[in-house]
Amino acid sequence: MEPPECPVCLQSYNGDSTIPRVLACGHSACESCLNQLPHPQPPTIRCPACTQLVRFPHPQGAAALPKNIDLLRLSRLLLNPNSNSEQRTSPQRPKKETTRGCFTPPLWSHDLYSAWKDWVLPEDAVLLERSGKQQGVGLCSLTEGKLRINLNSFDFSSFSPFRCRLVDDRKVGILKVGRSCLLDDSVFNYSYVGRVMSVLAKMSEDERSELSLFLSMGSKKCHVSEVYGLWFDVESQSLYLVIERKQVTLSKFVDFSYGIAGGGKDGSANRAVKDQVSCMAMIGVELCEVLIGLQLEGLLCGCLGLSCIALDEFEHVYIDLSEVVLLGRKIRKSVAEIMDCTQKTEDLEAGQPIADLLKNDAFVSPDLLFQLLHKKGVQMGNCSFKYCVDCGFDVWSLACILLRLIIGKQFTEEMVDYWNCLFQTKRDKMISDYEVLYVRCVEKITAMWNASVGIDFMLLQQILCKCLDLDPSKRPHLTDVWKSMKSLTVNLQVNNIVNINGEAMNASIRYCLVLGELCSISNEISIVSKELQNGYDSSGEDFSHVSEVGIEKHIVDGLSVDKVECVDLQGHLASITGLSVGGGFLFSSSLDKTIKVWCLKDFTHVHTFRGHEHRVMAVAFVDEEQPLFISGDSGGGICIWAASVPFGQEPLRKWYEQQDWRYSGIHALAVSGAGILLTGSGDRLIKAWSLVDYTLSCSMEGHKSVVSALAVSNAVLYSASWDSTVRLWCLHDYSPLAVIGEDMPGTASCVLSLYSDQQTLVAVNQNGYVKIWMNDVLQRSIQVHSSAIFALCMEEKWLFTGGLDKTVKVQEIYGDEFQIEARPVGSISLDSVITALLCIQGKLFVGCANGLIKVYHH
Repeated sequence: MEPPECPVCLQSYNGDSTIPRVLACGHSACESCLNQLPHPQPPTIRCPACTQLVRFPHPQGAAALPKNIDLLRLSRLLLNPNSNSEQRTSPQRPKKETTRGCFTPPLWSHDLYSAWKDWVLPEDAVLLERSGKQQGVGLCSLTEGKLRINLNSFDFSSFSPFRCRLVDDRKVGILKVGRSCLLDDSVFNYSYVGRVMSVLAKMSEDERSELSLFLSMGSKKCHVSEVYGLWFDVESQSLYLVIERKQVTLSKFVDFSYGIAGGGKDGSANRAVKDQVSCMAMIGVELCEVLIGLQLEGLLCGCLGLSCIALDEFEHVYIDLSEVVLLGRKIRKSVAEIMDCTQKTEDLEAGQPIADLLKNDAFVSPDLLFQLLHKKGVQMGNCSFKYCVDCGFDVWSLACILLRLIIGKQFTEEMVDYWNCLFQTKRDKMISDYEVLYVRCVEKITAMWNASVGIDFMLLQQILCKCLDLDPSKRPHLTDVWKSMKSLTVNLQVNNIVNINGEAMNASIRYCLVLGELCSISNEISIVSKELQNGYDSSGEDFSHVSEVGIEKHIVDGLSVDKVECVDLQGHLASITGLSVGGGFLFSSSLDKTIKVWCLKDFTHVHTFRGHEHRVMAVAFVDEEQPLFISGDSGGGICIWAASVPFGQEPLRKWYEQQDWRYSGIHALAVSGAGILLTGSGDRLIKAWSLVDYTLSCSMEGHKSVVSALAVSNAVLYSASWDSTVRLWCLHDYSPLAVIGEDMPGTASCVLSLYSDQQTLVAVNQNGYVKIWMNDVLQRSIQVHSSAIFALCMEEKWLFTGGLDKTVKVQEIYGDEFQIEARPVGSISLDSVITALLCIQGKLFVGCANGLIKVYHH
């Protein structure tokens, strides 16, 4: 037989170092362990054996508790006094698993929420004003540190980003990255964060990965547009990236409409031309550095245009990634138009959509465009390139940008002719040799270069022309382009300065924006209807098995797919004050002095209890061999009713509490498993009544105002009051254990309702706050409503609250025994103040001030 040991440190008891001390629950632990256990609510402690909350001497500690003499005597008999007992190490306590089930089909996982929640901007961070007849950009205001955008009636289907200007002259843009898949006319209104997560959850893993990389690059401020975060516009049901936009564009910094003024008589460049070429080379150097930095992070732009390049406040080159994405979307749209052109009349050239982009100084390499067309099943003559993501995409676009800056519009016109020749139309089938086209193009560019800047920069001209090679494998790397231009700006050899391996850079590339998912996002709203109505999400995964409660599914299983029926139970003539379920029936009390019984199968009215002379304020159901229903009224009357068919007209028992001038009736009821009825009253007392002989067992005094709510859990009674406190009482001897809320006078507000289970305590306040305790430690205090919360209920991990704002709010409570989080899921709007809530058996019961009871069920 093993000697008795402490349940905490597992040491055998002795009379010296491990002294057993007896707690009020009857269990024992050693003195040193009891002193080291946390005391979240002094002067109480959780028994390490049964987790019951019991009183603990303060400040004397465990030494003031009685010794367990019997355990000491038994331990001495079993232990060998001549041997030293080996110290045992405490095994790791298994983590307690929660039995809470799933409330709704997993539209988004906890991991998804944790990964993206910090990127979500507040709902009121961005304000769009769509009033006015003109379309365009309006002024912005910065209010209380929040980014506010003032736009005149903007076309949401356009490809251009929203642009605006803050009062401190910062430009920002909004780039659409997704559309909501939630139904607008659903009974259940998802929260702002919930709508953001629903859009992210419907994205593929590649889309989220690319978006994450985009956000990561935007947060590093490495000469690319800064990304503030994700914002959801409720009116357009769209998710946007809020992105910084610089004021100074490249076109404002230098006039490059006609390129650089020509060379001297002997073909050499004059001093002014050399300065201009050096300036363009410096721009090219910084562009190379930005592109190299992006490629080292695994990101290719894939295309560039003059609209993508701006200057920061220090006149350094800066790439606006949002413009790159918008340009990529235009290219994807042009690909679709090219496919239509190849199947239509001969008068429309297939290359015209790309030519239109070129006229706006937007450049995309042929191999990237051919790759997009190849994915759509369009073959480009005898051109055979490797279809893969290649750094050559950016090299081509960079060379086009620099040549456009140096030569001017003539280069753009030449590129338009070049692209028209690349596409074999039905009218002209003679041209098929792409190498010949490239040679012709280089000859024309060389002639224009000589006419513009002379023959002094032929090395730069040659490497830029090599960048335009149709074969991406023959193009130089960005590092080679950087070296050639850097030597022009500093007049020294830089061959040994940069040692970045171009092949290694190419191997590290993970995403190309133009080929990626951000550029292929549809502008159409995808409404989830048929898929989810059949129990499937867009990915095809079956969620029909989740959250089944008996035969029926949970209420929000239906709310999430808009398959919810709402039944109105009419019959009460005044506000609903209490709801309780038992024996297959719903019991509802009202200020009209009656209790009505409703059948849960078909929601028909079964019976009405009429025995109270005053307003019925609280109800409770007792599930015993003979089910009982208990009700209390504002006059102090308590009625016991038989809660089984046939229902009687008269109560089984009726009595009144003693009244005095302070008395305002019964406000709360609770039942203890020991056959005890507990009442909370207006006289600030909590009374315990025996359900055997209906006599008063005890009165608990401590609250300074009306006792508004009672809850029983783990042999502890929790009582809430208008005095802004929650008190804990031991149900064994009705002694006070602890007081919660006394030390928070600045945030004090009447506590109107309570919920408690094995580990969790939730209280709602008149100021709209919800407070959550886990293992007696306050974990969260959040304002869920803007006004008083009159009712709450909780089932599994879902918390419902309702009150003066006529809205039921749903919060998901998740976490572990050390940390709790509350995530807003959504809301249900009603047309009356909510006075009672109950969620049980997969149904949500809502009692209203107009006497109506609404039942939401799947």
